[in-house]
Amino acid sequence: MVKTHITVLVENTARGPGFLAEHGLAYWIEFDGRHVLLDSGQGGVLTGNAYKMGIALREIDALILSHGHYDHTGGVPDALKTNRPVTVYAHPAAFARKFIRNSDGTARDISMPYLSQKAIRDSHNRLIATDQPTIVFDHLTATGPVPRLTDFEDTGGPFFLDEACTQPDPLEDDQSVFFDTIEGTIVLLGCAHSGVINTLRYIRLLTDNRPICAVIGGMHLVGASPHRVQRTIEELQEIGIERLMPAHCTGMPATVALWNAFPGRCQPCPVGTRFEFD
Repeated sequence: MVKTHITVLVENTARGPGFLAEHGLAYWIEFDGRHVLLDSGQGGVLTGNAYKMGIALREIDALILSHGHYDHTGGVPDALKTNRPVTVYAHPAAFARKFIRNSDGTARDISMPYLSQKAIRDSHNRLIATDQPTIVFDHLTATGPVPRLTDFEDTGGPFFLDEACTQPDPLEDDQSVFFDTIEGTIVLLGCAHSGVINTLRYIRLLTDNRPICAVIGGMHLVGASPHRVQRTIEELQEIGIERLMPAHCTGMPATVALWNAFPGRCQPCPVGTRFEFD
């Protein structure tokens, strides 16, 4: 029986001797002899945490980028320091300039760093544009752009494509990853800027309504209104999620609300956490 192992390499929190946290996210996925990295954090802790957990980043077969923000792409140069070609899966919009408007009206650049873009476009790597659902390996799929259908979800912040903050960033590059298990579908979220419910509905559509047994990752509910958090909880209950591992950009108030709404079904996933699925 093939087992899938997921290891949290980068997250806002850490648990375990010597592990370090940073604002960001990265997951190491292992199954059937394959090694896939989903996101890479900012780049400050990826290699150290991998070394402490006995993970050889040089064995990477594929790199998937959930979107183009720096806290998910900064560690790309370290992830691609290998002597063999790596296939990188990313939406073309992930390489655009990206900004967030601060509370005082100024803007901050949150784009994918130049060195990360350079490493991806190195001549020996292969870049696949995920402008539609894309199979990475058997049973492991990147969603590509997620249809925005709910009336209560948005990108989760004042994101723009220009420093003057005149062109809103629709974050078309946002995508998630899912794979099949005996129990059902496992979903890995980067930030779910498309909306976690939009994302899960789309994955249900792509999998002929297979049950979703676990949702792991960032839901970008930090700063979300109580109404949005409550609607999200109601929709998750209707979908029938069995296990929830909110992380990164979910935000403390929303995480607390999820834990209260799903007693016994939530668990943390700081750096050092390992999940195993059949």
